[in-house]
Amino acid sequence: MAISWDLFSPGQGWHQFAALGLAFVLSSLIGLEREFRLRSAGLRTHALVGMGAALMMMVSKYGFYDVLSLEHVALDPSRVAAQIVSGIGFIGGGLIFVRKDIVRGLTTAAVIWVTAGIGMACGAGLPWLALAATAGHFVVAFCYTPLVNKIMGTNNQLRITYAVGHDALSRILNQCSESGFVVQGFKLDQPVEGERPSTTIVLQLQGHTPLNRLVEAVTALPDVLSVSLSPPDDEA
Repeated sequence: MAISWDLFSPGQGWHQFAALGLAFVLSSLIGLEREFRLRSAGLRTHALVGMGAALMMMVSKYGFYDVLSLEHVALDPSRVAAQIVSGIGFIGGGLIFVRKDIVRGLTTAAVIWVTAGIGMACGAGLPWLALAATAGHFVVAFCYTPLVNKIMGTNNQLRITYAVGHDALSRILNQCSESGFVVQGFKLDQPVEGERPSTTIVLQLQGHTPLNRLVEAVTALPDVLSVSLSPPDDEA
């Protein structure tokens, strides 16, 4: 039997277009959330990953109708799905950066991976699972951070510039402890030379006390030149 090269094969119908459209919409919603948070992978990346995964899943599922009618031909639709799962790791790996002891991009890489799974679910004809996974993403994105902060305490970074010498750093750290904060990490800049040499330290703090009280207390310390909040480094 000859292979049919009909352009409009049974794998191209409203069902497939609807699945592709659903993948596009759901992945775009996830991309918007990442875009609002100013992450490295935003709306365009997530929309393309979700839609591309759905397309590849449907190619694996419907793209070989013309050869399945041939004798002794059998295909496994799951083979492309397995390649999507492993292949998406290259995109995720490119989003993870390690700077000294700070790892960034883990959450974004995980979201890319989930978005690919949502696209695959749409392409496989499992829209309810795709919707549930999308809802799960938004629960994690908007509910887990406040929950962790409530349990573990808020995680903030304080940028402090102080005059070198006179044991200023020791007084700053003692003030943080007395105010109920734990120093999770720090980054110290090179000293700036001048009439009054100074340096800047960024403290990563965790605690349940309002941070404005600590800012006022540290600002009042001798030799402290400036205090400001710094956006926290997370795994974003």
